[in-house]
Amino acid sequence: MAAAAGTAATPGPGEPQAAAGALSRTPGPQTPRTPGGSSGALTPPSTPSAPLTPTAEESQRELPSAHSGPAMSRRVVRQSKFRHVFGQAAKADQSYEDIRVSKVTWDSSFCAVNPKFLAIIVEAGGGGAFIVLPLAKTGRVDKNYPLVTGHTAPVLDIDWCPHNDNVIASASDDTTVMVWQIPDYTPMRNITEPIITLEGHSKRVGILCWHPTARNVLLSAGGDNVIIIWNVGTGEVLLSLDDMHPDVIHSVCWNSNGSLLATTCKDKTLRIIDPRKGQVVAERFAAHEGMRPMRAVFTRQGHIFTTGFTRMSQRELGLWDPNNFEEPVALQEMDTSNGVLLPFYDPDSSIVYLCGKGDSSIRYFEITDEPPFVHYLNTFSSKEPQRGMGFMPKRGLEVNKCEIARFYKLHERKCEPIVMTVPRKSDLFQDDLYPDTPGPEPALEADEWLSGQDADPVLISLRDGYVPPKHRELRVTKRNILDARPPSGPRRSQSASDAPLSQQHTLETLLEEIKALREQVQAQEQRITALENMLCELVDGTD
Repeated sequence: MAAAAGTAATPGPGEPQAAAGALSRTPGPQTPRTPGGSSGALTPPSTPSAPLTPTAEESQRELPSAHSGPAMSRRVVRQSKFRHVFGQAAKADQSYEDIRVSKVTWDSSFCAVNPKFLAIIVEAGGGGAFIVLPLAKTGRVDKNYPLVTGHTAPVLDIDWCPHNDNVIASASDDTTVMVWQIPDYTPMRNITEPIITLEGHSKRVGILCWHPTARNVLLSAGGDNVIIIWNVGTGEVLLSLDDMHPDVIHSVCWNSNGSLLATTCKDKTLRIIDPRKGQVVAERFAAHEGMRPMRAVFTRQGHIFTTGFTRMSQRELGLWDPNNFEEPVALQEMDTSNGVLLPFYDPDSSIVYLCGKGDSSIRYFEITDEPPFVHYLNTFSSKEPQRGMGFMPKRGLEVNKCEIARFYKLHERKCEPIVMTVPRKSDLFQDDLYPDTPGPEPALEADEWLSGQDADPVLISLRDGYVPPKHRELRVTKRNILDARPPSGPRRSQSASDAPLSQQHTLETLLEEIKALREQVQAQEQRITALENMLCELVDGTD
């Protein structure tokens, strides 16, 4: 059983040692590995990177003195409330069974989750599809359960809107991006009509990422090496970055307020981009020397956390300061597995979870401001390899159980929740574990962001738990073409739902009412039959 197999494992030979509590490799003179001795950084060095080994003062503090007794001879352990975080797989009845997870060869997570729904890319004949399940609908999924279909080629990536839990975007091999409105009730048939179809890429679209603070702003990146930023509310192209990447884009990530992008590319270059100015702020060539795909995410401190491969195909992680790309803040080799490490970063706890496709484990590290900056915590291991992974936003966790992260691990035919918990004796709300976290309300409108405004996410408290807001429709406003300015990028598609949203909603409501009436009629027929049988028995008894 996967639930019984999930344990917090000790690190193997290729993993950082938990006893050290941190990454211990010291970057020597050979660390800035760039061809011809160049650093590959556009920005001038500000402050030198701190060493990853303890300083002399720290060594004196950790090593016992000649006069210390047995009590003083122990190594000083780093203080952290996350040192004992452990992972646990959910019970079998809390998993989602009989789901045909997609077999497409693409390095995306194949799963997206929010406090209301779980979405998984699945196998579908004659096009691409994904399934959307309410979180409470655990157990075996009916083989005829309605899917979200509409793409003419396999779906490669999906992403829930952070400001509307009923809106999800999908990217496909058919070069389009579609935005869907998911009803709170279970539909009677497949959802085939998106709210809007966004066409602007000339090759397949494999990366989607919603803006963290601006309403209806969606980023897409395709095999045509182009990044397009859309206003989903109008279907317009806000920005098109088409001359910054000479090769295939591997990953794109917004920073916390959505003012900068971190991208990785097949040319082995890590770039920091200001999308509104259309320029590369800083870049680093060969952050990881291997040719395999690299991933990058912004941290709470403004650093860049990356995963990649060495020249010898060993997996590697790194921490970089965008103001000084000369050498890494931290760099550590992991193991020799082939799977790309997908980083999931939690800014509230500053913990990064590394999930490799094909791996059967989740490693997690804490990033701090103290040397050596990236501290190994533990590893969750199970028997079955993972084909994808979904990461629940903080507002969807159970705070009364000290749950700080929840993953949705994709197997070949099922999805299994994995809960990360901080052991605490008290069942009261833990303020130190749950600082205010980004909520569903946007801080800016799309036009405000485009004009140059920046705003931090609107935070909410989880003290009383999070209650999802009521269903909100995403309305697409079609502007008068004569009033619109000349397009700044590829022309969008005008294809959208043929019927107005209100008519669609009315139709689905009528179908639900018909279904309920049928069930009521069947129940009354059964009751009438039972009463007739009782009456016959009474009549026979009197005769």
